[in-house]
Amino acid sequence: MIRWKRAMPLALAALLLAPLAAAAQEEPPAGEVREQVEVTEVLLDVLVTDARGNVILGLDESDFVVTEDGKPIELTDAVFYSNRRLLDAPVAAVQADVRRPEVAQGTEDRYFILFLDDQRSAALEAPSLLTQQMEAVRRAREWVATELVPGDHVAVVSYDKKLKVHQDFTADRAALDAALKAAGKGKDTDGNWPSRIEGQVGTSLRAALPRGNELRDRTANIYEALQVLARAAGDVRGRKNLLYLGIGFGRINSFGQYTPDPRYYDDMVRALNDNNVAFYALDLTPAGTEHVLSDALNQIAGDTGGKYYFNTVNFLTPLRQVSEENSGYYLLSYKATHPAGAKGFQRVQVHTANPEFRLRAREGYVFGES
Repeated sequence: MIRWKRAMPLALAALLLAPLAAAAQEEPPAGEVREQVEVTEVLLDVLVTDARGNVILGLDESDFVVTEDGKPIELTDAVFYSNRRLLDAPVAAVQADVRRPEVAQGTEDRYFILFLDDQRSAALEAPSLLTQQMEAVRRAREWVATELVPGDHVAVVSYDKKLKVHQDFTADRAALDAALKAAGKGKDTDGNWPSRIEGQVGTSLRAALPRGNELRDRTANIYEALQVLARAAGDVRGRKNLLYLGIGFGRINSFGQYTPDPRYYDDMVRALNDNNVAFYALDLTPAGTEHVLSDALNQIAGDTGGKYYFNTVNFLTPLRQVSEENSGYYLLSYKATHPAGAKGFQRVQVHTANPEFRLRAREGYVFGES
């Protein structure tokens, strides 16, 4: 018996792919027992560049190799999306047969969430962290002032015992600069009361967040804050890039090693993946400093299709790299089966047929009911 489900439901995919219909339940012949399985449509957003970071255009499903547990997967579709800057620019990197004219399926606005994990309390014991935080905020302000292009939308949030929303999605550079200043100083907000949403024009992150004190109550730890934030971004069309500025978080075992917190980690990653949010980690730890929570940042980035940046001297560099590599991406889709009622994390390997291309994709997806 087959049941249909969809993994990682995306607002973007909803506009591209028809809903899956439930398969008819067939009665097995006498004496035969059929295992119930669920068919899931998996959606993976994949970044493909050359060695210099140029986005590769002109690929289709035949150019990707996807496997689950070593078994090849047949893709049902591979759709390319890009921002206006990439479509209007000269062809910098394309397939050898130059299929560019047909590949672009349309332009996409881009969404970035600048997430400051406030280090003021930690800085009491390690003053250099506050210096690093101030420098990262300064570079983020420079990035907003010089690197945004038409179609870019940025939100500014921070975390210090609760989630604070300093600025909803906007392209207003002055508003973003003021929000980054407020976040860097640890200023509090009004708790996302309805009055803050009334004047919002266009796509809103605040509108889908809990109201007032409920926002505080539902973000008692940073895992929950990221879950709430990811779900609020779920209705935003397209890939969202969360740029985390902090030193990491997680459990440290008796051997001094990082271990994912089983109470929160899987739910957090699922929320990020389900809502198409890639986690980019900009480690605020001073360059040359080793610390155990770097493993946490690397794991979250890998599990969500983002990237971990460490030993950073100038934070403007990774901010630019994130922006450049997100000029275009491919949305791959395929069908996968799992036993009915089963839950877990399915690892996925994605490669391109051309070994010279560089690729980044989510390392898998969570299946089954949460």
